[in-house]
Amino acid sequence: MFKSDKINNPILPGFNPDPSICRVGDDYYIATSTFEWYPGVQIHHSKDLVNWQLIARPLNRPELLNMLGNPDSCGVWAPCLTYDDGLFYLVFTDVKRFDGNFKDTHNYITTSDSIEGQWSVPVHVNSSGFDPSLFHDDDGRKWFLNMIWDHRPDRTFFQGIVLQEYCVSKQALIGERKFIFAGSELGITEGPHLYKKDGFYYLFTAEGGTGFNHAETVARSKHIEGPYELDPNGHLLSAKDSPDNYLQRTGHADLVETQNGDFYLVHLCSRPLADKQSGKKYSQMGRESAIQKVRFNEDKWFVLDGDSTSESINVPQRYIDLPKGALSQKIGNSQFDDFDSTHLPIDFQWLRTPYPQTFMSLTERPGFLRLKGMESVGSTFTQALIARRQQAHDFIAATKVDFTPTDFQHQAGLIYYYNASKFHYLYIGFDEKDGKYLALMSCEGDMSLEAKFPLLQSPIRLPNDVPVYLKAAVNEGTLQFSYSLNEGSFTDINLQLDALVISDEAGKGDGANFTGAFIGMCCQDLTGMKTPADFDFFEYQEIIANPKKPQ
Repeated sequence: MFKSDKINNPILPGFNPDPSICRVGDDYYIATSTFEWYPGVQIHHSKDLVNWQLIARPLNRPELLNMLGNPDSCGVWAPCLTYDDGLFYLVFTDVKRFDGNFKDTHNYITTSDSIEGQWSVPVHVNSSGFDPSLFHDDDGRKWFLNMIWDHRPDRTFFQGIVLQEYCVSKQALIGERKFIFAGSELGITEGPHLYKKDGFYYLFTAEGGTGFNHAETVARSKHIEGPYELDPNGHLLSAKDSPDNYLQRTGHADLVETQNGDFYLVHLCSRPLADKQSGKKYSQMGRESAIQKVRFNEDKWFVLDGDSTSESINVPQRYIDLPKGALSQKIGNSQFDDFDSTHLPIDFQWLRTPYPQTFMSLTERPGFLRLKGMESVGSTFTQALIARRQQAHDFIAATKVDFTPTDFQHQAGLIYYYNASKFHYLYIGFDEKDGKYLALMSCEGDMSLEAKFPLLQSPIRLPNDVPVYLKAAVNEGTLQFSYSLNEGSFTDINLQLDALVISDEAGKGDGANFTGAFIGMCCQDLTGMKTPADFDFFEYQEIIANPKKPQ
């Protein structure tokens, strides 16, 4: 239920994980992870901590980010956005490997004097682990933190948090690297952020893994290099012991102080739906970002600003009191794009490549988004796939595609996509016998990447020179595709599909999948000749009149 007099969590719905918050004067900015989706890092802006607008994706050119070949759920992990002495600093990891003992995790710093400006060519800092963070101390020194990855088979992969001084003039780490925190008994310690208040350095870390056991841990020290003592109150934030809480998988937090001295914590979360038969929970929208108010208690520890008599004081709340002077919250993220502009609307992203001009154009046929057929669905190099996040449990998406395939290796259509092993694709194809037709292709978490073709024996024949309207409706975990030749009357495909498989928990599972569901347009030409498909519009309509609460 939407409450107009509260902040309704999450504040950044739909695949916006690992939030890093930064205040500059009256302006707040949150940076979130984008993984293999390009351009890298989403930055939202707010004046009131309530209403947020996507304004930038700074890693937007080849010298800043090139993810060609990166595996699924690699790429840009856990950015850290800070501001000091007139300059924004963005620290991020580009992960090149996931499976096995090793992770290739290259950490970079880029800067800009404007959040929406051109960011500098990134400086490589180290590759010892992921989740890097930059702390600006009040004596002018800067400190670089990251978790350290230990590939040795007799050790834990998550060894703990390391700290080293960063020299701006040398653009390099200097001095000795110090191991400062091994974590609590919960383990899987990552996502470090440092703060200084009242003579203490406070170290916030994410723990427990990014699934349903996730939590935020706090430790403090009088000295930046430690030793750090754990908060005796336990985890600052977690829903791991509250399985019925609206917000699940909560942790990986960052702290901000308002102009009037209040503190707020932004953190990742998810809103899973339960499968009606198995009861297993699935997070279609991946990990999102929420906000909680925190306060400083009499023992100088941060605590959630909730009911102090509650036994669940660390459980994140769905509704938060509006900050003083804040207006009510905008609800919904529906959009309609007719592609009349020469610039792609900011809600859309593509996969991995810094060279979108090789597969898309908004000028070759004005008023249309042209996608030139590229590699197969799930390729880790160049897919011609343009999509936007699913940001509500239930939605309808539609497009109109003008496509004339002449070879069985030509395909184009509407796709509900998570990664190479999880997608449902309503596509237009060609067969020597049937000519132009409409059919379905799905991969439902099969790690062999073998696709299913449920309409293989009964494709829907289409007239050759007539554009086709395609629609997807997701409701309560079920996907229904439909089509039309005249827009006014849609015909359902006689097959309801499992939408919950397009989620973190399906396939390899929530410990190995870190993005979220996307809905969009794509085109393949496996002959290599780049046969185009032209999309006249794209509509995404959220169904929010009766918001679904996780079971």
